[in-house]
Parts: sequence; structure tokens; C-alpha cells
Amino acid sequence: MALALREMKEALHPGITTRELDEIGARVFGRHGARSAPQLFYGAPCANFISVNDEAVHGLPGDRVIEAGDLVKIDVTAELDGYVADAAVTVAMPDCTEEGRRLRECVEFAFERAISVARAGRPVNKIGRVVETAARKRGFTVLPPLGGHGVGRAIHEEPTVPNYYERRLRGTLDKGLVITIEPILSAGLALISDGDDGWTIKTADSSLSAHHEHTIVITRGRPILLTVA
Repeated sequence: MALALREMKEALHPGITTRELDEIGARVFGRHGARSAPQLFYGAPCANFISVNDEAVHGLPGDRVIEAGDLVKIDVTAELDGYVADAAVTVAMPDCTEEGRRLRECVEFAFERAISVARAGRPVNKIGRVVETAARKRGFTVLPPLGGHGVGRAIHEEPTVPNYYERRLRGTLDKGLVITIEPILSAGLALISDGDDGWTIKTADSSLSAHHEHTIVITRGRPILLTVA
């Protein structure tokens, strides 16, 4: 996971297509005997999702050329030996707007705040509370339908890990629980819309979005980050 993210991020430059970027990640999977989890579980037409600017998640790679100023989300989910891990980063291309850079910084900050409270015995909804607070304080919004989740033998398992405070969510974080924490933020409204390809999810008002994610193991102290090299 970390190797695929790193190689894709290092290859990212104005002029590369999203399909070429996806192929780099797929080759990393192949070298290590891993498989694309979106392809395996959902029949995705790509190995990795690459979302640009107002595309929040699940952007399909293709002929789109990355340009200076773009805000690019690389979302990698792989299966190896029956287990799944999930991670994503947002990259601000050269000449990205100040808003785009601030949004990327905010989504990373929100992730770190979430990590700081993700401890065994604490409520699951504490994660969402700190993510939402971090976003609001910096002038951004969460996209409520999108958030983290349990992960293991499948991509999406229990529990759901919202990026906002959900008072009806009663679960607690148990020691050894494996989840993703993934702030997904918007520079505009807290609304999403479906793209025309049946996969891509965009911000409803065409505002910029950012996404930062890692797979973690809950402990009594700082979580173990499984998708960081």
C-alpha cells in the first residue's frame, strides 16, 4: 500500500494521464502479489481510484491529463493473502490555489486530530467530532455520506466511522479493531452528487475536495498505522 502510494505520488506531474498513474500502482501490486480490492470486490474498471479537483472519491482513471493547479486524490485499496488495506493522499500540483493548499493541509490536520483520539474504550463518534471541528475551524466542511469504516477480509466492514458527530452512533473502539480513518472535506457545501460514469462522486457545487486516509489498528495508546512506510 505505502509503496504504491509513494510511487504514484512520485510519478505525479503535469502531463501524466490518470490512466498512466493507475498503471503505476497496478504494477506495484503485481510485484508484490497483491490485487486491487475494488476490482476484486466490486468489479471496478481500474486498479486505483484517482479523483481530481471537485471529484471527492472513486474517480475513474482515463485519458484525463493532470494539469498544473490540480488537486489530485490517489486512493489505493489492495488485497493480499485474504486481507484488505485502504489508504489515500491528496497532492496539490504546482500553482494550486491558496484555497486548494489550505484544504489539503486541513484534511491532513483533521486526520492527525482523529488519530490522537482513536483509543481503545473511546466512542467511535469521537473521531467524527474532532474531524468536523477541525474542518469547521478552518472554514471547510465534511461530506457526511462519506467516511471511514472497518476493514479486514472485505473493503467495507463494521463499524461505520463518520467524519461528523453522529449522536445515534453508540459503538466504542475495541483494542485490536482495524478501521480506516479518512477525512473527506469540501471547500464548499456539504453535499455530493454522482458522476456520469456510475463510480465517481463529486461535490454538488463543484467545489474542491480533499481526502486523506490510512488503515489503523486500535490500541490503548496511539494507533498502529498499517499503510505508512
